[in-house]
Amino acid sequence: MRTVTSSGQAGPVNARIATDDRFFGTSRMTNSAKAFLIGVILVGSGCFITGVFPFESRFPVRFLCFLAAGTLASGIRHSLPRLTGTLSINFIFVLIGILALSATETMLLAAIVTLLQCLLHSPGRLRPVQIVFNVAAVSIGVRAGLVVSSLVYTPADELAQVTVRLFVAAPVFYVLNTVLVALAICLSDRKPVMELLRDCFSWTLPYFAVGSAGAGAFSLLTLTLGWPVLLLLLPLVYMLYRHYRLYLSRGEAERRHSEEMAGLHMRVIETLALVIEVKDQSSYRKLKRIQIYAGAMGKEFRLSESEQNALLAAAMLHDIGMLAVPGHIVSKPGRLTQEEFEKVKIHALVGADILERVRFPYPVAPIVRHHHEKWDGSGHPDGLAEDSIPMGARILAVCDAFVQLTSERSFHRALPKQKALEHIAAESGTSFDPRVVAVLMRRHAELDELAQSLQLEYDPLIAGAESPAAPASSAYEHAGKEQLGAPAGFLASIAAARQEAQVLFEMAQELGNSLSLDETLSVFAVRLRKTIPYDAIAIFVPRENMLQPEYVNGENARLLAALKVPAGRGLSGWVAGNRKPVLNADPNLEPGYHEDPNRHTPLRSVLAIPLEGITSVVGVLALYGTEKDAFSRDHLRILQAISAKVALSMENALKYRQAESSASTDYLTGLINARSLFLHLDSEVARCLRLKSPLAILVSDLDSFKQVNDRFGHLEGNRLLKRVAERLRENCREYDCVARMGGDEFVLVLPGLDKEDVRRLLPRLRQVVLEAGNEVLGETVIGFSVGEAYFPADGKDAEELLAEADRRMYQSKARQKMLSSRERGFDFDVKPVWP
Repeated sequence: MRTVTSSGQAGPVNARIATDDRFFGTSRMTNSAKAFLIGVILVGSGCFITGVFPFESRFPVRFLCFLAAGTLASGIRHSLPRLTGTLSINFIFVLIGILALSATETMLLAAIVTLLQCLLHSPGRLRPVQIVFNVAAVSIGVRAGLVVSSLVYTPADELAQVTVRLFVAAPVFYVLNTVLVALAICLSDRKPVMELLRDCFSWTLPYFAVGSAGAGAFSLLTLTLGWPVLLLLLPLVYMLYRHYRLYLSRGEAERRHSEEMAGLHMRVIETLALVIEVKDQSSYRKLKRIQIYAGAMGKEFRLSESEQNALLAAAMLHDIGMLAVPGHIVSKPGRLTQEEFEKVKIHALVGADILERVRFPYPVAPIVRHHHEKWDGSGHPDGLAEDSIPMGARILAVCDAFVQLTSERSFHRALPKQKALEHIAAESGTSFDPRVVAVLMRRHAELDELAQSLQLEYDPLIAGAESPAAPASSAYEHAGKEQLGAPAGFLASIAAARQEAQVLFEMAQELGNSLSLDETLSVFAVRLRKTIPYDAIAIFVPRENMLQPEYVNGENARLLAALKVPAGRGLSGWVAGNRKPVLNADPNLEPGYHEDPNRHTPLRSVLAIPLEGITSVVGVLALYGTEKDAFSRDHLRILQAISAKVALSMENALKYRQAESSASTDYLTGLINARSLFLHLDSEVARCLRLKSPLAILVSDLDSFKQVNDRFGHLEGNRLLKRVAERLRENCREYDCVARMGGDEFVLVLPGLDKEDVRRLLPRLRQVVLEAGNEVLGETVIGFSVGEAYFPADGKDAEELLAEADRRMYQSKARQKMLSSRERGFDFDVKPVWP
């Protein structure tokens, strides 16, 4: 609640009151505070009017002198420790007026001095309602003192009269004025009444007693020496002021020291809580929101100062026991199992045990222990119910639930505030104290605004600015030796360390979950981006003395996917060959960029590390950034920490891919093998039967292939088989199938072709096979025999079709042996004709 301090009261204490916009200046005043304020003003106005009219002054000069002295002293006042009001010196002149002036003069004196102090000596501009309240409160005290002193028995002796009237009027004036001001402060700040009255009386009573004695002594002197002795009163008043000021300053110093120690204590609590519990940058703000909500609601329920301090500390430390809960349970994204939930439930007991050892001067541990108890007794750890649950724990439970429901968490999205309120209202009387829920429902908008408008002393999550990295050296081993930036905010650093540990743990788990290389690398790339921001990623693997991209994603992915880096050349080749990382090097160092002027990349820096397997380098991991010096040494450290796991996963995935490929493909030519051929041919037969379309099967053999092995060796024979396989594949359609049955036999499955189509195709196939032989061997050594079979004329399944084609192939081979060398050569220039 926004409040303003009123000042300038002639009584002992000035009030700090909240006012209403529609009546007095702020719209947050409670109905009870409004009623009290209006009542004081109305009663005080009546006291003033009846006390001043009709005005009577037997000694106008004396009255003016008293008024002048009171005006001079109106600027003398003290700020009271632990209170929001001030202590004025003017009450001495009011008491003297009760004894030495008429009733109307005394009332007018008190009102004028109060008004002048409010207008001339206030530390800030006061609203009219504050001035009226102060004048009204003084008028009530003066009127009551005058009435009571006039009703008591007074002896004939003047000295006795002064003593009796002072003894009666002074306490009445003091008590009424103090109680009215204390109630104003109580209703404004929602402080406990008795605690506030105790503070008011303890700080003001000694001062008032001494001042009253001085007023009595002065009154007695005026009886013997005359009223001009007033001139002697001012030095005495000043001496009283100075003496009490020293007393208050000492008390104020002790109070400030106590508050500084309490503030230090609370800041240590907050800092330790944040260090322990921070997981991301939202943790700090969630804890502060819970603390703000709980503190405001503690005032609403008028908790004592000790209970309020305990509640504020518990709001920061209530989940400290989560240290005993494994991190993978705390951060689990889905619903907890019953066993996991039982493990989480121990955090209240552990937290209470930890805080018991701290020995707080206020009861923090019980609030932490019982903040998961439920109103109906079904909570944990002790199953307490209703009023047996500490009030602070009931408040904390509601505030914590509301903040958590309206915040993003790993296992649920933030709810709209209205939905969260409906959820909490539904649990009222079951999980939560209905009275606390009612306060939240009534004040949630105010609490939200308070939490948002509160200006924190500092935000420890704001990271320090990082200085730019130094330019990279042209030499690979010195590339990216940047200067380290300023350290980040300590909580941001701790949160980053925890997040890094969590991400690395998740990556370590997921990297071994799949033997699919594509799946492994894609999952790894997504996880890695949470820790190291990059614009593009490429993972190269060695194939035939070249580094070729196995996985590419991000900016300029098409150009990266087209790169083929010779071993030992370029940036990636250097990394693989030297088994050293590079940091913030220039991506244009890769072959394919600088050799082709038409290629342009927006990437400006690269972080690359070798992925070393058990015996060799299995690949190179390269991260690219569009900014110069985009990566830090921390990023390099993280990559090096996970590189061994990535390399092992890649190695296993590559071996699995090779084994899987060997089961279905021929290791030498890359064509499908006999097992896969039968499966493919069965599916094609079924498809052609369903669509009633033709299907041609060609079984071929290389004539005189044994001579190649005998004359040129088996290595050349293997080269010849690979080249023939490539040429056959190149001269077939994309959906045709070329398979190696074994040795020098090849099978072609040609859906949609009939006899006429095949007869036009065969000369071209023979031609490309002869050309392949000449390319590899340098002379014409081999021939090409082919047998055909057609579905459904020559067979109804794969075996029948292959058997018929194989028989016709041997017939063709026999005919070829009967032809002359010239006839076996075939020099056809026939283009393939496709239906």
